[in-house]
Amino acid sequence: MSKAHTAANTSTPANDTLGIRHTDVLIIGAGLAGLSTALALPQTLHVTILSKAALDVCSSHYAQGGIAASLDAKDCAADHIADTLIAGAGLCEAKNTTEILSSGEQAVQWLCEQGVPFTRLPKQHATAEKIATLNGFQHLHEEDLETAALQTSDLHLTKEGGHGCRRVAHADDATGRHIMEALVKKAQAASNITILPYHEAFHLLKNTDNHCQGAYVFSHDNQRTLTFYSRAVVLASGGLGQLFKRASAPNVCVGDGVMMAWQAGCRLANLEFIQFHPTGLALGDSSFLISEALRGEGGRLYCPQTGKRFMLEVDTRAELAPRDIVARAIAEQISINGLGYVHLDVSHLPAAFLRAHFPQIYQTLLDLGVDITTDPIPVAPTAHYSCGGVVTSANGLTDVIGLYAAGEVAYTGLHGANRLASNSLLECVVVGRLIAADIPRYLHATKKPDATSIYINSEQSIYDIWTPPMLADYQRITLPSPIEYQRHTNDHHNANVPTSTNNDIAGITTQLKALMTSHLGITRSAEQLEQALGQICQWQQQLGGRIFDHIDTKSQDHVISYYTLPYVQLTRQLQLAALIIQSAYQRHESRGGHYRQDYPNLASRPLTSVIEPPSLTAFATIDDIDTTAHITTADVQKQLHHL
Repeated sequence: MSKAHTAANTSTPANDTLGIRHTDVLIIGAGLAGLSTALALPQTLHVTILSKAALDVCSSHYAQGGIAASLDAKDCAADHIADTLIAGAGLCEAKNTTEILSSGEQAVQWLCEQGVPFTRLPKQHATAEKIATLNGFQHLHEEDLETAALQTSDLHLTKEGGHGCRRVAHADDATGRHIMEALVKKAQAASNITILPYHEAFHLLKNTDNHCQGAYVFSHDNQRTLTFYSRAVVLASGGLGQLFKRASAPNVCVGDGVMMAWQAGCRLANLEFIQFHPTGLALGDSSFLISEALRGEGGRLYCPQTGKRFMLEVDTRAELAPRDIVARAIAEQISINGLGYVHLDVSHLPAAFLRAHFPQIYQTLLDLGVDITTDPIPVAPTAHYSCGGVVTSANGLTDVIGLYAAGEVAYTGLHGANRLASNSLLECVVVGRLIAADIPRYLHATKKPDATSIYINSEQSIYDIWTPPMLADYQRITLPSPIEYQRHTNDHHNANVPTSTNNDIAGITTQLKALMTSHLGITRSAEQLEQALGQICQWQQQLGGRIFDHIDTKSQDHVISYYTLPYVQLTRQLQLAALIIQSAYQRHESRGGHYRQDYPNLASRPLTSVIEPPSLTAFATIDDIDTTAHITTADVQKQLHHL
């Protein structure tokens, strides 16, 4: 798909000599959320899509299982909502959840119309009984799509953990790749859409009315900074999985979109809820996922040493319990057996069925010496999805006027404390299309960015054009106040935590991944979190210098080079890691994907964790490197223990 880089609508404009570009809508991120927004926007608007790397380097492309929606005649949106609320463990935003999931069938039908080759049932298998047998499904070939209009009633549905019925539409076992190929093809053909791979946004721009009006962007092709001005900005930059050592996300997913939004004035919510996929392939450094659909079709988890099927004693839903429950059970088994993995076995299923239904998994593992028709698969949990992010409404509005957000970077409240399998692709499409429906309204309500005032008339209120997202029950995360940094080499809270001895950015990045995995993994404790905070403070001090957070647009401060970009990226990752840890430290309970060994029980009242943006925070924040890079471990503890 990288050929999109040379397509006609990715060429550099002739008026680009000063590095300034104008567009109606700037979309930061070329995954499913970004492309869904772009393709649903009116063709009268010029849309620019930025991708940090090649177009196939995004989490959407690697999604295997499918997209969840109530499509079966015996299913309904109310049941889908109920399953989602159960998995979310009391932290789903009910209104947004209902609005998003109620649009499921329309979203999947829209994907069908874009040419996504979903796996379908043969026409002769029409009854529920025959659907459940899965013996005769077939894949709709590309040539068939030209003559047959694919409908949601045609689709083969599978079942995944936490779902009460078959609800997941898929395209073989590579749903994300098939969806992305279809949408990229559509976007390339659209005359109003410009796709720019290898263009990395690093700072959002706001005008004097505090409205988002574009971004500073580093072009990896030309090794220079560009300024993009736009009438609306959509943040669809993905998640933060690459803060961890074992992660399913590609290397571009480092949470930079979350930090750009926070520094621009957006609230962040529930950052502590990192979902670990229970069954990442445990062979070497592989980031390959073993789809939950394998367990949905009857896959079983066993202890390699005893041969015991351990999930039967953990949850009545066994292997189909929500992901947080399965992941913790596997992690516990691994801590006991010391092997670093457990076995997922599907060899009892028909070999022909496995080869036909899971062709990518079958071939990938066969190339690695594992035949899933006869051999067990070594699996272990891997960082997979961030349930928190930039606070948004169901139609993507953030706290900053003119800035929308969708996909994993956003927090709509759909996923609560634990994402229900395959809801994320649905959220990308639904929220992306809702953003596309809202942008024309917003643009009509405001003048073009070169106008003296952005309002159409002097009596117009901000709330007439923009309604910020609302949160009901939440707790504000308190950030440490600034003090002078003092190195405590003998501080017991830093025991057994590796420290960096030089300014090697690559080295600190690698150590940060290891630290997050060991201290902010499936289970956490106050001691681990304190150690991690102390280490991050030391790395911030070690790096020193300044961060490009508060850029003076009248100077050359926004110019970033190939050599300074890694520094900016790392300092931002350290900031984000500290915010995640603060959120985890101040949640004194275990809920969903957040499990505290020292607080193993649920709190009496579920509250959303909220981090106010720097401009609204009572204390100085980690955003201010000149002060808070110099925080002692002792002060962090003193500031937090009183909470």
